[in-house]
Amino acid sequence: MADLIITIDGPAASGKSTVARLLAKRLGASFLDTGAMYRAVTLAAMQAGVDMSDEEKLLGVLDGKKFKFAIKESKMAVYIDGVDATGQIRGQQVTASARHIASAAKVRAKLVEMQRQFAAGQEKIVTEGRDQGTVAFPNADVKFFLTASPIERARRRQSELLAKGAGESLEKIQRDIEERDKSDQGREIGPLKPASDAIIVDTTDLSIEEVVEKLLDYTKEKCLKKSRK
Repeated sequence: MADLIITIDGPAASGKSTVARLLAKRLGASFLDTGAMYRAVTLAAMQAGVDMSDEEKLLGVLDGKKFKFAIKESKMAVYIDGVDATGQIRGQQVTASARHIASAAKVRAKLVEMQRQFAAGQEKIVTEGRDQGTVAFPNADVKFFLTASPIERARRRQSELLAKGAGESLEKIQRDIEERDKSDQGREIGPLKPASDAIIVDTTDLSIEEVVEKLLDYTKEKCLKKSRK
């Protein structure tokens, strides 16, 4: 396992992916985007035309396809059967359907194994998701849980969509985010919640750089205390 593991969990549009990627860059660590893994399986299942509510069929997709995840220019590149699917996994339909993968216990367990295998090959790693500090890496060196108000998260998501040429009302985006929160918090396997020893950071009124600096300071402080023991 990596010598330094930092987990960043949080709800949709809390800024965890961007922050995790930038923090990893500042620390010279690898960045594990677990959302990309769930999206990759979602895309493969959609392409195969399987019933997204059939856990066994989803498991068959995971077992039957060759998935490769690699660090490329500080981002996670995704390959399905040798084909680069990094761009495709960010489509709106994939985003909307990823909840099925997140709720499939057997599929989720295998993805957690893949996440741990990925971490085992890295010296330092920053990983983000919804259950990284609670399930995937319960013994992580530093754990963070990012939050932000629903309306602020909706504004951030709307900005992302507008940048991609897709427009949705702020009200609809907020409703979708709140529904996703309920789904993530209520599922039996790997529910969204902060680890008991996680540092909770409200990012509502902070810029991305301010959040990164705050997490960097916490990390240095934690690592310093660890080295003194």
